[in-house]
Amino acid sequence: IQISDNWPGYSLDLFTYPQHYYGDLEYVLIPHGIIVDRTERLAKDIVQDIGDNDIVVLCVLKGGYKFCADLVEHIKNLSRNSERFISMKVDFVRLKSYHNDQSMQDMQIMGGDDLSKLTGKVSFLCVLLTLFFLFYKDIVGTGRTMKVLLNNIEKYKPKMIKVASLLVKRTSRPDGYRPDYYGFEIPDLFVVGYALDYNEHFRDLNHICVINDHGKTKYRV
Repeated sequence: IQISDNWPGYSLDLFTYPQHYYGDLEYVLIPHGIIVDRTERLAKDIVQDIGDNDIVVLCVLKGGYKFCADLVEHIKNLSRNSERFISMKVDFVRLKSYHNDQSMQDMQIMGGDDLSKLTGKVSFLCVLLTLFFLFYKDIVGTGRTMKVLLNNIEKYKPKMIKVASLLVKRTSRPDGYRPDYYGFEIPDLFVVGYALDYNEHFRDLNHICVINDHGKTKYRV
């Protein structure tokens, strides 16, 4: 689903959201209900594509945890209601690539200690994250963060690697990394909510919203 650059979003007055964020947001870009429906469709597409392979889910923290949890739950529901049982294992890594709203030169990968179980296994690896981390400022277009992560995973020689992302930011640079599955293509905006944060704030916001200058100043570190 593509959200155009001139999309005005939804008025905050139409939705409920935590009172402590009043005055910190511009508008709702994607309401929670639409996120849930789109994630369910992504789960259906993944299940159709994996064939008889099991899934090893690698969830990228912290911003990817809600998307990961919802996507995995939808896949489980599809498995329960079909003749083919889908086995899933979940592991976690954490990426740190920005400070305030600016990307950093060096990216850190933390966790994922049990990835050696992928070696020589027949598995479908689904990397669940939001490319909000991967496509900001000087990282936009190069997919540097994604390439570093995938290079780490490929060392364990899984049978297949697929990437699922809730968001992809649209930029003027044509050479950016594209995931195999993604929910929404959005303008180049700094968004928060649905576990996406600004200095650890706004993770408790269910909708995906655009933060305003007041919010950035208020929570800047």
